[in-house]
Amino acid sequence: MIRTVLGDIAPEELGVCDSHDHLFFRSELLPGQELDDVAAAEAELRAFGAAGGQALVQWTPAGLGRRRDALAELSRATGVAVVAATGLHQAAHYSPDRLGGLVDRLTEISVGDLTSGIRAGMIKVAGQFHHLDAHAERVMTAAAQAHHETGAPIGVHLELGTAPLEVLDLLCDKHGVPPNRVILGHLNRFPEQRVHRAAAEAGAFLAFDGPSRANHATDWRLFDVLTALVESGHGGQVLLGGDTTTAAARASTGGGPGIPYLLTTLRPRLSRELGEEAVTSMFVANPARAFSVPWRR
Repeated sequence: MIRTVLGDIAPEELGVCDSHDHLFFRSELLPGQELDDVAAAEAELRAFGAAGGQALVQWTPAGLGRRRDALAELSRATGVAVVAATGLHQAAHYSPDRLGGLVDRLTEISVGDLTSGIRAGMIKVAGQFHHLDAHAERVMTAAAQAHHETGAPIGVHLELGTAPLEVLDLLCDKHGVPPNRVILGHLNRFPEQRVHRAAAEAGAFLAFDGPSRANHATDWRLFDVLTALVESGHGGQVLLGGDTTTAAARASTGGGPGIPYLLTTLRPRLSRELGEEAVTSMFVANPARAFSVPWRR
């Protein structure tokens, strides 16, 4: 089952999915750009639904203003299924006085978020640029423990798309998380096809998110790396997302392009390039498998 903020659903109920985005997000690194406006979030989600979107996975972890109560209200109001996250981001996103208490109890917090109240449906963790620091190793160890207790999938923020194989070494080889329960995010930001193929061959899901950001080498290289993965037989492991992290990036603020861009602009271009069957798999079948797990609790 897939665990949404309104309850568990069968994989075939998920539909067209934005596999990595944010309706609410507050970070010490982005002062003044908080995503905390419920009306703006609703406008964004309704626009996504009007473009054909049926589900959205919010990767905002614990301590960053994820607002699970509001997510449930928005999902109910718009008809778009929403999957929430637990876990922790990089240390720099938190105030130091709060971080220690979260890290020390992370397994307990994550299991609680995944199994009670308005439940999360995934665990979010993060690496650093080309390496895993002590914070990342500690957080990923706690995430692996929470996975083993619950079955939850683990989504990984790769800093500028780097160190995916190091993440798999830690989560899978050292801590026994099955590779198909790991989602590697931001791979579009480091368009090294050999690394992508190695991660795919290991069995992980590969998330390409944050389209329209030219400074992250996204759209103009995205087609090349996705074509390579499809041609090498790994199209069934690709996920796509918008990763809207600031108020200025929302379509509803007039800045944009926001969450709807994923379906209004990127999807038609990808369909022309890769074919509708491959792209439908990336938006429907693949997320249905990536976020569906045999929950243990």
